[in-house]
Amino acid sequence: MLTFFDFLIFEDYRKTNPTDLLETPKIGLKLPDTLSVDEIDELLKAIDLSHPQGERNRTILETIYSCGLRVSEVITLKISDLFFDEGYIRVIGKGNKQRFIPIHASAQKYISTYISDIRSHIKPKKDFEDTLFLNRRGSGLSRQMIFMILKDLAIKINLNKKISPHTLRHSFATHLLENGVDLTAIQQMLGHESISTTEVYVHLDRSYLKSVLENFHPRK
Repeated sequence: MLTFFDFLIFEDYRKTNPTDLLETPKIGLKLPDTLSVDEIDELLKAIDLSHPQGERNRTILETIYSCGLRVSEVITLKISDLFFDEGYIRVIGKGNKQRFIPIHASAQKYISTYISDIRSHIKPKKDFEDTLFLNRRGSGLSRQMIFMILKDLAIKINLNKKISPHTLRHSFATHLLENGVDLTAIQQMLGHESISTTEVYVHLDRSYLKSVLENFHPRK
């Protein structure tokens, strides 16, 4: 943005910008929101499985939390991306970069049930034949739809937190860290290019730093 002093320099009224010597205020670190394991269980239990889309919605949320997916990654997930025999799914992340993520057996079960009992009764529209999660009309889901599913569930259980699909992704990483998973492994599963992006989770769980010191320092 062109500032007032930049304008004066541009118009030859000044030669220098005195604000260049000023330090900008440092913005505090914004820690990601997370849910506890109990809160996630509450959300999932609140899903109405008698509703035609209930099974699908539970499977979507289980998949996001089980694999730490971005919302864009879960709505574009393909059936051909499922490698359950090997225990992995293939994800196309930011920058069209491919990664393989281990998937928990429970999430595999939910996906398999959804495919056989729900998706098999939906006729996919053209170009959505391989898309895993479909709406009632056979098209892919929007990001907004996933946001709304979570928002409605949060209201239903009186959860006083502002949550989004990214909250499940953050919770996935935080819970792994709390249970002693190496930060570089979490980085690979999340698809972060830089470890510094993943390091924000260390700030969420200072007990992790304490345990690292206690376990690995030579003076332990």
